[in-house]
Formats: sequence, structure tokens, C-alpha cells
Amino acid sequence: MRLRRVEHVSAEECRSVDGLMRAYARAGVLGAGALGEACNILEEMVRERARVFLGIAGCIVAGGMRRVVTELIRMGAVGAVVTNGASVVHDVVEALGGEHYAGSFCAADAELHERGIGRMGNVYTKMESFTAFEDYMQGLLAGMSEQQRSNLSVRELLSEIGASLKDRHSFLRAAHEKGVPVFSPAITDSMVGLQLFFFSQNNTLVLNAVKDMREMAQLVIEAERVGALFLGGGVPKHYILGACLLRGGIDYGIQITLDREDAGSLSGAKLEEGVSWGKTARHARVVSVTGDVTMVLPLLVASLRERMKEWREGTG
Repeated sequence: MRLRRVEHVSAEECRSVDGLMRAYARAGVLGAGALGEACNILEEMVRERARVFLGIAGCIVAGGMRRVVTELIRMGAVGAVVTNGASVVHDVVEALGGEHYAGSFCAADAELHERGIGRMGNVYTKMESFTAFEDYMQGLLAGMSEQQRSNLSVRELLSEIGASLKDRHSFLRAAHEKGVPVFSPAITDSMVGLQLFFFSQNNTLVLNAVKDMREMAQLVIEAERVGALFLGGGVPKHYILGACLLRGGIDYGIQITLDREDAGSLSGAKLEEGVSWGKTARHARVVSVTGDVTMVLPLLVASLRERMKEWREGTG
């Protein structure tokens, strides 16, 4: 066994976000080492033109990460997005002029309910924002032809939403403009699903999830290399890894999570576990970063932006 000396982090060399991330990677130990390795893997998968699947779980869009996600898409670093329904809802709410607010984990929830405020941890939102969301969704669906609604994939629905939004900071709009498909396999487990149900009571509406699977399979099979950046776990993580069974697993993988593997949960499982299922290739370069996505993601994206600038300037 060959031992590698720990290179200690110096404040002098950490004059930029990427400088700090490179120092973390050189140290190579504990949580800092994992984060530094994640930056290196993200750079490699983008530089090697792997098709990068971005998995979005939790309430990170409402929790201040919306612009960072949008920026990552606009940078050309993402080939497809798989998101939970909540992130779709909160992206649209913001695009329609709604807002999210900083609150407290120690809240008087009954009082919040009386004031028409919903809580996600220490992130608050006004229930009145969903009135505009409901009107928007009903209008969007009504504006689609009956033929289109009779065999509508989730990806097609989200593309329609992205095309209709005017807010440049919307990740759905950015994905539409960049030609990046957005999937949401559990979309009905959200306010979107509720609006789809309401609309379907008096109108033709058939949501065809198999069409999404067909498109996901094509994206995976046609890719020379596949990478994945998992912001949390849940359904988005499993949907991406499940599709990658068709090609022998992902070639690159980064997971940011606070969940633990002890309980056998998918969200806490290390990406190496996927090798046993064929969801992670044996040769894959993967890392799991134990941390809060809202703390880690901006560092990853800022580091990648600096490196991409160096590529363009020929200095990196």
C-alpha cells in the first residue's frame, strides 16, 4: 500500500472558490477531500462531454438554490434533468411573482396556518401564491390541443411550462431554451398533480409516463459516457440510475446527501452500491459528499465556472 501525504490547506492559496476546492482535493481527506474530489469529477464529466443527468430532490429550489440550478443548466453542464414535483411547483411560483421567505425551524405552525403560510423546514411560502399557480396551470392545460393532451408525456408538459415562463431565472425556462429535457416521474405527488387531476374531471388529459421512459432510455443508450449529479436522493436518483441499467451503469457520479446508508435507504446509499445492480459501472469515478446541498452546490458550480473560463482562455 502506497501512502500519500496529506497536503495541508493554506488560506493563502484559497483566494477563489476554485482555489479552495483544489486545496481540498490535494488534502484528500475527511469531508473536504470528498468535496474537492466532487469538483474534479464534475469538471471531468463536463470536459469529456459526458451526458450529465441532474437529479433534484428536496426543497432546494424554494430554499435559495433556484438560480444556481439555472446557472448550471445555462453553462451547458447538464444534458437532462430529473426533478421532484415540488421543485417544478416552486420554480413556477417564483416565475409568476411568488416568493419564499426565511423563517424558523422552531415555528408556531398553527399560527402560520391561520396566517396562510406553509413551512418547509425554515423556508416559508404564502398560500396565496398557489392561487396564481392554479390559474396558470389551468390556463396552460386549456391552451393545449385535445389531441396533444390525449397522449402527453411529463417531459412534454414540462417543456410547455418552460416555454411559457418569462422569468430568466426559471430552471424550467433555461432547460427549454437550452434544449435540455426535464423529467419528473413522480409529478403527481405535487401541486402539479392536483391541478392535473382537477383539469381531467371535465377535459381530456392522459399523462403517458411510458413515453418518458422511452426518451430516457434513448438518452442513456445513445450517450458515449454518462454522468450524474444527485442533489439529494429519492425518486430522481433512482429514475436516473434505473435508466442507466440499460448501458451498464453511470461512468461518473456525484451525490450530495445528509442521509445515511445504515437504514438501507436509496437516498443514503453510496453510489458504489449501484455496482451490485449494474447501475454504476465498475470503472466509474464516483464520490458521495456528506453535506447540505444548499451549502455544497454553489461551491461546486462556482468552481466549475472558474475552470470552464480557464478552458476558454487556454490556461486550464
